[in-house]
Amino acid sequence: MGATHVTVRITNPAAPDRFWEGLFLVDTGAADSLVPRQHLEAIGIEPEGKRVYELADGSEISVDVAVAKIEFMGEFVGGTVIFGEANAEPLLGVTALESVGIEVDPLSQRLKRLPAVRLKGLVGLQ
Repeated sequence: MGATHVTVRITNPAAPDRFWEGLFLVDTGAADSLVPRQHLEAIGIEPEGKRVYELADGSEISVDVAVAKIEFMGEFVGGTVIFGEANAEPLLGVTALESVGIEVDPLSQRLKRLPAVRLKGLVGLQ
């Protein structure tokens, strides 16, 4: 299987004119998105807390996290971003994808829009 990449803009919610844009690896095994720390700090996003994540090998790490505006494919979502190491590849996690109704097509390995964002189990919205 090939890797899927997408251009993503990370914006500081407190200063919408401050953003960083880069090519992100789509990682459906990651819940949240990861951005190298220097890019988040350059746009004024500071850690708001720490979160423990389990890695693919089963080990756990505690990392700094914050909230940012995540934009890709003409969509946007407010989401958790992980402060990654300077040389880390930016990752777009599955939470951001699902929040805007986009998924990875397993055959073509391309991102595709769902006809509608999934919103199951809620009654009385209409």
